[in-house]
Amino acid sequence: MTDARRRIPAVDTLLGDPVFVDLMERYGRDRVVGGLRTVLSELRERISADKAPQDVERPERYARSVEALLAREDIPSLRPLINATGVVLHTNLGRAPLARAAVEAMTRAAQGYTNLEYDLDIGGRGSRYDHCRNLLVELTGAEDALVVNNNAAALVLALNTLARDAGVAVSRGELVEIGGGFRIPEILERSGARLVEVGSTNRTRASDYSEALVSDGVAAILKVHRSNFHMTGFTEDVSIEALAVIGRAAHVPLVYDLGSGLLADPAALGLPNEPRAREALGAGADVVVMSGDKLLGGPQAGIVLGREPVVGALRRNPLTRALRVDKVTLAGLEATLRLYHHARALEEIPILRMLATPRETLEARARALATRLSDAGLDAKAAPGDGAVGGGTYPGVTLPSWTVRLGVEDADGTASALRAGEPPVVARIEDGDVVLDMRTIAPEEEDGLVRRLREALGQGGQG
Repeated sequence: MTDARRRIPAVDTLLGDPVFVDLMERYGRDRVVGGLRTVLSELRERISADKAPQDVERPERYARSVEALLAREDIPSLRPLINATGVVLHTNLGRAPLARAAVEAMTRAAQGYTNLEYDLDIGGRGSRYDHCRNLLVELTGAEDALVVNNNAAALVLALNTLARDAGVAVSRGELVEIGGGFRIPEILERSGARLVEVGSTNRTRASDYSEALVSDGVAAILKVHRSNFHMTGFTEDVSIEALAVIGRAAHVPLVYDLGSGLLADPAALGLPNEPRAREALGAGADVVVMSGDKLLGGPQAGIVLGREPVVGALRRNPLTRALRVDKVTLAGLEATLRLYHHARALEEIPILRMLATPRETLEARARALATRLSDAGLDAKAAPGDGAVGGGTYPGVTLPSWTVRLGVEDADGTASALRAGEPPVVARIEDGDVVLDMRTIAPEEEDGLVRRLREALGQGGQG
């Protein structure tokens, strides 16, 4: 019997067929040839020596397979998705979605030339660090401001400038681990400074800092806001005001790693009080560093605020060039800050709007969506639930919310199918149900969500 694999056409024969000529015009010859060789190799491995598919000689079958393969290759690695987890600042999902004004500003900056480092008034070289400075000074009360590429970079720059080859006093209760497994001691070490631990894990007193400044050659005090965990019980901490007094007496600057970047009034978001830059600077911090893409609601950036001589020294540090931001980030951050300047932040910055959405509004949307899904034949019901702020902020604080719970036989399979489509949907699983939290689902995403749910459950998500 003739080996069935001998009936597979040769590569050159297939490439000469009109269906492949069309593919090569769309994808290029090299990609089509590579895809075809992959398809042929897989087919030869699948078929036995005495049996092959009936259409094994038809060029169309290979063209369809190659086209599907190349289309899969062209799906971007970084893709938009629907966040149905209820975690507003989901670090794995890119933290803060940007306001429309920020997106438009970033698009304009990306599409053409800008005055990034050009002073239009004098017709000569300018500084990229001027673009957000005035807005940050106005909104926080700082004397000066500087933007770098993220908060860890801002902290490294501050410590490298103020305490390179010298000691930095940090409470043992603030030697935290931030995202990605990076820890404050490691970041401090990479800055060129030397860690001087003071106090104990649960109790640190003002006298601990004073003693360290006298005996350990300390050039700076670092206070780290414990934004991603709570410490309760037999504890003691030292306030910014007290640390500022200690630092001034010893002529040592106080650096405060604030982290979250909150500028809005937390009460307006229904959240407990959270340290903000204006209060920290008013209490005596010489330098405050914070994130741009957490509770501020802008693009990823590290923001340095503080006294003019200190921030000026950071700006002159050669390391600043390695940590600088590009024109697109600066455009998005400036547009975000202008929303605060014009008192439109709560209405137009997505994460603030999500946080401030009343539970009653979420309930109405959950019930409407559950009804819509039930009418489509799915087992869906509205139910109360709890989300989280996320992004290493507000540990232990839950966000009362409303959810849609899907009764399915295979919750893991359904969740996987939801992630596999376009757009991907990331949900959570509770008690065997797939749970969709309305707080992080934008109203304009609901039509796409319904379509994806029907596709996923139609693919065997219910077993």
